[in-house]
Amino acid sequence: MAVVRKKKVKGHNYYYLEHSIRKGNKIQKKEIFLGTRIPRNINELKEKLLDDSYRNKWYLDADRIKKNFSKEQRKIPKSIREKELLNFAIRFTYDTQRIEGSTLTRRETADLLERQITPSKRPLRDVKEAEAHRDLFYKIMVFRKDLTLQTVLDWHWRLFNQTKPDIAGKIRKYQVAIVGSSFMPPLPVEVFPMLTEFFHWYDKSKNKMHPVELAALAHLRFVTIHPFGDGNGRVSRLVMNFILNKKHYPMVDIPYERRNAYYNALERSQTTMQDLTFLRWFIKNYVKENKRYLN
Repeated sequence: MAVVRKKKVKGHNYYYLEHSIRKGNKIQKKEIFLGTRIPRNINELKEKLLDDSYRNKWYLDADRIKKNFSKEQRKIPKSIREKELLNFAIRFTYDTQRIEGSTLTRRETADLLERQITPSKRPLRDVKEAEAHRDLFYKIMVFRKDLTLQTVLDWHWRLFNQTKPDIAGKIRKYQVAIVGSSFMPPLPVEVFPMLTEFFHWYDKSKNKMHPVELAALAHLRFVTIHPFGDGNGRVSRLVMNFILNKKHYPMVDIPYERRNAYYNALERSQTTMQDLTFLRWFIKNYVKENKRYLN
């Protein structure tokens, strides 16, 4: 928590904004001089101080995660790396599909994607979309080009051409709503200009912004545009992991069991138009999910 401290020097009162953060076994203190009066925008200054403090700590942690992850990957035999990638592909496919309403269980998803055992009494659409997601995930892992509008249109087509060919790879020209959310996606006429702006932002930011922040904001901004009739969450999570993998950071899965916190962070950012809400949630969870690389 950022707090205002008053110091008296030679009979005069001076105000400072102070925030302490733990780093390992040490407490680090950051202090900002405010002057002889507490400014009116003190809440904004507190928010900025907290954001700067946590960003610095989380990004240092993220870079340490990357370093130790890369070191570990070099030691692991190729066959084990391939097995780990398969395990992640199964877990990621299960969670991202389940979040969007798939009926497949975790075990059924594993049996389908690893052993080609088709679950009985499950919708064929859920089976085909799980297989399409797995295939696309592997394609993305070796994709050497960068994100473009045509790229994500192709990804969307690959996900849905067998199950929803009427919307596969097509930008929507109709209004959509998100069930259970107070956020209303942009109007159809706004979608293409917003996509153009999104890719302009991405091209400008991809070599300047911290990769974990870039992945988080790309996810948030793309899913907020909601350019497709369906599959926006799935594509945005693929975009997220494409960026992390391209920048040599470990990828991240958003478990179905934690979907409520995920939804809430997204919705708060979307309704307030404040990226920081989702960014903080994402980075905090990214570090938590990869804490084994901090040891």
